[in-house]
Parts: sequence; C-alpha cells; structure tokens
Amino acid sequence: MPQRFDLIVFDWDGTLFDSTALIVNSMQAAAVDLGLEAPSRERASYVIGMGLIEALAYAMPGLPQERYPELGQRYRHHYFASAHEVTLFEGVPAMLLSLKARHHWLAVATGKSRRGLDEALAAVDMTTLFDGTRTADETAGKPNPQMLLELMREFGAEPSRTLMIGDTTHDLQLARNAGCPAIAVTYGAHEHGPLLAFEPLLVAHDVATLQTWLLDHA
Repeated sequence: MPQRFDLIVFDWDGTLFDSTALIVNSMQAAAVDLGLEAPSRERASYVIGMGLIEALAYAMPGLPQERYPELGQRYRHHYFASAHEVTLFEGVPAMLLSLKARHHWLAVATGKSRRGLDEALAAVDMTTLFDGTRTADETAGKPNPQMLLELMREFGAEPSRTLMIGDTTHDLQLARNAGCPAIAVTYGAHEHGPLLAFEPLLVAHDVATLQTWLLDHA
C-alpha cells in the first residue's frame, strides 16, 4: 500500500519521553522555592508542550512577569537535577526505527528549549535518529503553527502528507493551525475527552497501538 505520509512529527514530552511527572514536580518545586502556592497537578500538567513563559503564566497566574526569569531558573534547576532518571516510553525506539526503515522523515516539534531537547536526545542516544527538530525558544511556541510550517518547508512536505502526533490539545491545535492531520496519545499529559474535540485520526492509549496504526496506515 502506498505511504500516506512523508513527514511524521512527534511531540517529545509525554509522547515519546515519559517526563510528565518530572515536569509537574519541577514546576511545583519551583513555585515553593519562591514562596508561592504550588499549582495543582492538573494545572501544571496542562501547560506541557507550551513555551516556558506561556506555561509559567498559566500555571502561576498571580506571579508578576518580572519574576518569570527567577521562576524559570528554579524550574530548570529542578528539571535538570532529575532528568537523567526519565527515559523513553516502552516501545518507542522500536517504533521509530520501524518508521525510519520505511523511509519516512521523522521530526520533533516541542515546547522544550534547544538545550533541553539536545540533552534529552543525547541521554537516550537519539541525536542522529530524527531528520529535523524545532524547539519553542528558536521559533514560536505551540499552538502557533510556525514550527510545523518550518519543518514542512525544510522537507518539502505538503500539509496533507504531514502527520503530527502529540499528547496535548496544544499539539492538536498546532496541527490544525498548520492544516495537518494529527494523532492523539492519552498516556501523556492531557486526558481523552479534550483531545477528542480535535477529531484526531487515532486516539492511542499506548505505544503499541500507535505503532500498529502507523505501520498499517501511515
């Protein structure tokens, strides 16, 4: 069967990398460091995938903007102190290698910083696996479509032949804004209900289901 997609773009945190709890705990700890009330798990997990400044504004809405750099510094301190303990979801390496063997272009579009993504890729020995990557600090953050549009231009891929895969409504809104189809996964940050509103091609509850669909339909 002919391939449906030339370019497959993955979100990182909560989609390939099992970092949801680390992000939430780091945000809560950063708030406490500054003498603030820690955001709830629900509020902190909602911002996963957003750029850091937008995420902090949502998670701690009462914090004056002039304190964002301080809060961001404490967040990064806690995140990088424990990032080595986090790894890929089970089955992710095999899934990505099977897609590479079919000659799809693979990319990452993430709300992480360039430093954060590069360190994460190195930690899981994937610095050469992806054909392209975009981070929130080098382009516009989600759900602005810029990072996806840039990846499509880089590979000459049409929106209809580009697939976005993510675990948050920000990822699915990013795909919609760029005119691309999307797949939602529910094992990351956002729950099933809000993801369904974006009418994804698939809602995958585990990596095995995602891999099976991609090998059969992508």
